Amino acid sequence: MLLEALYHVPRDKWAYAYDKETVHLRLRTKRDDAEAICVMTGDKYAWDRTFEEVPMKKAASDELFDYWEACAQPKFKRLSYLFRIESSGETVYLSEKGTMNEMPQPPGGNFEFQYIHEIDLFKVPEWAKDAVFYQIMPERFANGDPALSPETAEPWGGTPQRENFFGGDIQGVMDHIDYLADLGVNAIYFTPLFVSPSNHKYDIIDYKKVDPHFGDNAKLKALVDLCHEKGIRVMLDAVFNHCSKEFPPFQDVLKNGKQSKYADWFHINSYPVQVVDGIPSYDTFGFYENMPKFNTANPEVKSYLLDVAEYWIKEIKLDGWRLDVADEIDHHFWHDFRIVVKRANPEAFIVGEVWSDSLPWLLGDQFDSVMNYPFSGTVLDFFNGEMDSYTFSNKIGSLLMRYPQQTNEVIFNLLCSHDTPRLLNRMGEDKRKLKLTVAFLFTFMGTPCIFYGDEIGLTGEGDPDCRKCMEWDPAKQDQELLDFYKKMISLRKENPALRRGQFRIIDACKDDPCIIYERVDAEIHFTIWMNNSPEARSLSHSMETEDWKDTFTGEPVKPDNGKMHVTLEPYGFRILSRRLKQETSVSSGKDSGDAVKEESATVHQ
Repeated sequence: MLLEALYHVPRDKWAYAYDKETVHLRLRTKRDDAEAICVMTGDKYAWDRTFEEVPMKKAASDELFDYWEACAQPKFKRLSYLFRIESSGETVYLSEKGTMNEMPQPPGGNFEFQYIHEIDLFKVPEWAKDAVFYQIMPERFANGDPALSPETAEPWGGTPQRENFFGGDIQGVMDHIDYLADLGVNAIYFTPLFVSPSNHKYDIIDYKKVDPHFGDNAKLKALVDLCHEKGIRVMLDAVFNHCSKEFPPFQDVLKNGKQSKYADWFHINSYPVQVVDGIPSYDTFGFYENMPKFNTANPEVKSYLLDVAEYWIKEIKLDGWRLDVADEIDHHFWHDFRIVVKRANPEAFIVGEVWSDSLPWLLGDQFDSVMNYPFSGTVLDFFNGEMDSYTFSNKIGSLLMRYPQQTNEVIFNLLCSHDTPRLLNRMGEDKRKLKLTVAFLFTFMGTPCIFYGDEIGLTGEGDPDCRKCMEWDPAKQDQELLDFYKKMISLRKENPALRRGQFRIIDACKDDPCIIYERVDAEIHFTIWMNNSPEARSLSHSMETEDWKDTFTGEPVKPDNGKMHVTLEPYGFRILSRRLKQETSVSSGKDSGDAVKEESATVHQ
């Protein structure tokens, strides 16, 4: 074995409490190097009396490594442990002291998970595991009250520009709430709603007042009440990294310079406050002079923004915050933000905008989730034919191993947004590819999000073209695509295994575009078969039981001599499922694959 590849540390994503009874442990090995691994566990004060060997399962792989997982349930909330790794007759032990060929005398030198403190548990909102989000830019969704529209508002459906308006408002959302309920979404993410000079509202002037072109605070409360009546949660956008140049404290800085009582509210690098050769003398979002950056380490700024966060949670019974440019704000601020928000609403969902590996924010003391752009990039590349299924499997495995299971269950998965080209454009306007991609989104782990209009075939390149007005003429909507979205949303909502069950890729090969994966819990076992190619394909995989059915039609689908054969159209997919007779608990994070006889995976070069 390549001992240099072995890796484990007793913290963060490698050793963490999933609930008040269960510790999840992960170990990394060289790919295809280890044959069997078990965790040898016990209580450090009563090792002989509590000793237990817990087998590990290979949870994921990437190009270089395998990742193994086990769920341990210590009898007294303390866990002392080491690993036994076997391969081709070779056995090594890994403890905090390092690797050795002989079993060390436990528990001295073992890894330690000192104690499961319930107060330290990373708890995410349970409802977020079942949520299907729908992202709305209010200015572009629907114009329900033309009297509120800006004087410069253009006719609905015109060409979006960076600075033009079409008059979308809160009443427009309320007018179409039944459409959203019929679509099946049960959560809305709104881009900013507060007073701002722009159409996108990411440069805010007044953080406690709804923009008058959208309505007023009472109208927003009425919208949230209506959403809650329909079983729809509401998440707003918190722009705490920066504000508008017209924000009164910044205007005071422009007027009074370093004598302003607000001078330390911002990062002023030199006076006078000005812009030279396109570079402001103060820190901003990007280099946009109209969006000065807050100094969130300043106690007054911190108090102001945390008061805003708490205000809207209490004022309108808000269900969550999406945090704009979250990675450019200090961690101290986000620690206190979580405390304030969770105190106001323990079930509030906190989603940060971080475009890369986000583990520092996802250890239970800051965010519940992040916008999973690495997921969207990987998925879009695969379904656009830019990698084979073997590479895709490796990349998905790597993504799943980035975070604890709690986060993976609510990671905010999106395929496009107001910051990217539309999904149909990203898929070369091939609706077959779009459907395949959407099918993966709704059968993968995490919380899926739809960008408004994708479900009816709205197109658009990058900003501002992706921010088109929603199309409300049924004759101009792709009704067949809309029905497909409804079907996939319904399938996910009706089957907990697709929301909370275990995920595993069971067939992926080098130079092959096709993939088979599974979702499974204690009650149902799904296998999803995907042909990511322009040619019809017949896929095969070992299946020992004969109780499979087509999930959509209910038609029996039987294997032949232990092999399941599934024929798929170009860019087609099929979802098979079977009910499980044996029951096992998955609420504690145990591997729900124990409920079935595990089929061998074919993920190889």
